[in-house]
Amino acid sequence: MRGEADGYGSDFLGSLIRAKNDADEKNRISVDNMIDECKIFYLAGQETTNGLLAWSVFLLSVHTDWQEKARKEVIGLFGQQNPNADDLARTKILGMIFNETLRLYGPVVNLLRKVKREVKLGKHILPADLEVYIPFVALHHDPDTWGRDVQLFKPERFAEGVGKATNNNITAFIPFGFGPRICVGSNFATNEAKITLSMILQRYKFKLSPNYVHSPFQMLTIRPQHGIQIMLQRL
Repeated sequence: MRGEADGYGSDFLGSLIRAKNDADEKNRISVDNMIDECKIFYLAGQETTNGLLAWSVFLLSVHTDWQEKARKEVIGLFGQQNPNADDLARTKILGMIFNETLRLYGPVVNLLRKVKREVKLGKHILPADLEVYIPFVALHHDPDTWGRDVQLFKPERFAEGVGKATNNNITAFIPFGFGPRICVGSNFATNEAKITLSMILQRYKFKLSPNYVHSPFQMLTIRPQHGIQIMLQRL
């Protein structure tokens, strides 16, 4: 592979270094561009992972039946050993829980996209340079897609995948965007959260503190304004 042959590697940082040294000036990026991309990747990755993990723990501390289901899966796959990549991909219950968490408390509330050229979208004609606002919260809480229980935490919605959960309207669930511009770190963030939650479930039971005040607010991502107070019980 070219990435290995040129010594830059095939990961995200290697791709940036390769772009900085590209022989074609039109494709070349500056050092400042490269630094900015690294900052965005780090910040966005940290924020989305923190949010996904925090809200997942919150929901499992309230819905302890799903906490026990997740713990049973984790212990069955990993025992008391640290999670490994092969078995991590087999965590169906965790995947359902994370999808439902992302639906209810997605990291981003909306997305802006600029129309490059005039295009027909359904019955509408979108002119070039138009900015399109995509409201994730509205899509993820639409009762026409998710049913009358749309406000409830029900991971079983995703038992047969996103297609079944959305009645084959997969673009109704886009916590990390969709298509060629989907967030490059979505799988990394999800796997990082799976590893962390698995290790918590191996060691502790947890429930919500009576001091907790539910107040989600937006500051770059959706986060708990007053934190999430959890009471841990060692297994």
